[in-house]
Amino acid sequence: MKARVPDSIVTPGHPDYPLLNSLATDITARAGGADPLARDFATMLRQCIDDVIMTPKTGRRSYDELEKTEKTYIGTRVEIELRALLNLPRGRLDTRLQGHDVDIKNTMGSNWMIPTEAVDAPCILVAADEVRATCYLGLIVARPDYLTAGQNKDAKKTVSAEGFANIFWLLRDHPYPPNFWRTVPADVTTRIFAGKTGNARMAALFREIQGVPITRDVVEAVAQQRDFMRRIRADNGRGTRDHLAREGILLLSGQYDAPLIAALGLPACDPSAFISHRPGSDEARNLSRTF
Repeated sequence: MKARVPDSIVTPGHPDYPLLNSLATDITARAGGADPLARDFATMLRQCIDDVIMTPKTGRRSYDELEKTEKTYIGTRVEIELRALLNLPRGRLDTRLQGHDVDIKNTMGSNWMIPTEAVDAPCILVAADEVRATCYLGLIVARPDYLTAGQNKDAKKTVSAEGFANIFWLLRDHPYPPNFWRTVPADVTTRIFAGKTGNARMAALFREIQGVPITRDVVEAVAQQRDFMRRIRADNGRGTRDHLAREGILLLSGQYDAPLIAALGLPACDPSAFISHRPGSDEARNLSRTF
C-alpha cells in the first residue's frame, strides 16, 4: 500500500457518508464489534496469503515468489473468506449489504482494479502490505470522479490519488501477523525442513527458533502430520518435547505453561501457541522444575 494514505474526508456532510457509515456499522456488527473485526480480519488475511504461499510444501517464503495466477487467486480467496467472516450473501456483484450490490476488491499492491460493472456501486476495499505487515479495510462508492481517467485492457480503472480521500476506513495501517517465514533466515528454514519425519522437523523448529512464540498453524505446517499435537507433547519419550528435553531445551505451551513462561521472562504466548527456551543458569533451571 502507499507509504502515506490520506485521511478520509467522508465525514458528516460528505455525500457518501450516510451510505458508507451505515454499511460500516453493519459490517462491524456482523463481526461482533470493532475489536473482533480488527482481530479476525487480520487473521483471515494472513491465512489466505499463507495458504497460497505454502512454504512447507513449496519452499517459497514470500508473496513475491508466487505465480501470477496464484496472486490472482488470493483475491478470490479473500472475497470468499470475507463473505464467510461477515456472513454475507452472494449478490449481482460479489455480495449484498443492506439491499445494495457491493463489490469486494483486494490488492497486495497500492491500488484496486475497479471493473465497469462496479462503477457507481459501493465497494469493500481490502489491502495487505506484506513488507510493513499492515492491512486495510475500507469502503468507497466507486464514482467516476474518484477513479482514474485511464484504464487497462479490461476497461478496469483504479482509485485516483484524489479519490483515496473518499475512502471510508474501518481499518487503516492496522498491524497484522507477518509471514512467519519472512522473519526466519533462509538457512534456518532449510535446516528445519530437512528433517525426514514430523518429529525431526518440529524438534528442529524449536531448537533453531527459541524465545519466540510460534503459532499452532506454523507447527502444523512444519509437522505435516495429522496427529501433530500428540507429537508435540511428551509421548513416552518419543515426542518432540521429550527429544528437546534431553538437549536441555524446554518446549512450553501458552495454554498450560503461562506462569512458567512469565517467570522465565519470555514473551507472552497466545494459548494456542508454543515457545522454546534453553535455561542459561542454574536459577532458571531450578525455576523450571518448580512449575
